[in-house]
Amino acid sequence: MTNYPTQVSIREVGPRDGLQNEAGWVPTGQKIALINALANTGLKRIEAVSFVHPKAIPQMRDAAEVIAGIERVPGVNYSAIVPNAAGARRAVAAAMDEVEIFLSASESHNRKNVRMSVAESLAAAQEIAQILGEAKMPFDAVISTAFGCPYEGDVPVERVMWVAEKLLELTPTPVRITLGDTTGMANPVLVDRITGEFQARFPGRTLSLHFHNTRGSGLANVLAGLQRGVTHYDSSLGGLGGCPYAPGATGNITTEDLVNMLHDMGISTGIDLEKLLECARLAQDYVGHELPGQVLKAGPRTRLAPF
Repeated sequence: MTNYPTQVSIREVGPRDGLQNEAGWVPTGQKIALINALANTGLKRIEAVSFVHPKAIPQMRDAAEVIAGIERVPGVNYSAIVPNAAGARRAVAAAMDEVEIFLSASESHNRKNVRMSVAESLAAAQEIAQILGEAKMPFDAVISTAFGCPYEGDVPVERVMWVAEKLLELTPTPVRITLGDTTGMANPVLVDRITGEFQARFPGRTLSLHFHNTRGSGLANVLAGLQRGVTHYDSSLGGLGGCPYAPGATGNITTEDLVNMLHDMGISTGIDLEKLLECARLAQDYVGHELPGQVLKAGPRTRLAPF
């Protein structure tokens, strides 16, 4: 029998990865209210904003105002995505707890997403790492399209490992590597293969997995990660999300669906599911349309009705 982890750490990415794909503007006050509500669910990690050029991601143009306005709950790690040195300096000025730097395993997606080659992104990553190191701010290195690219199709495992190796050579070193399934192209067998290869090549390095539910395989992919002993996952309340530069990308795996599954499996998250569902309903009100989360519709399985 599989020995699953007893505890899992979830990074809630809805306020950033979720809202960035919304066409309608979500006002700053609502973003602040949503982050504050999430911080009181038991979540310990929240990806709150991204410091990117407003023309690239208009929904994040108020990032500094959002961070200045939230009530920081002790013990909660508030993080931000940064694409370059300018973004890193803004993150330092905002006193973020952690930063995510990112690039794609595939050349095509990287050029679409950040208008740089992978080699140029790796050079930029070192510049960002130096800025963050001087500020003593930890960072996570995220590899997008690690399980497939919407432009190139399959991405060789060796290519993903090469990018991971280059990121782990940064000075200072990232606290973890996150492998991103940007357009939901992963399947459990592929997750097992790539995760196993990472663990074999980089023993002792912390690995996190970021799945989208584009083709309905999100939670099955989490199960494959759990079977490999991975304990860090990204998810988005209500299933918010997508990628503006990845055709067909739908939302991330849903946080409340993930928490519900883990709790039913006897795996602790430290998260209050009922409070999390309240946040999902709040997010649904703010974006003005139905969200795809299943537990949001059906409710948690707290007990079985007698026959």
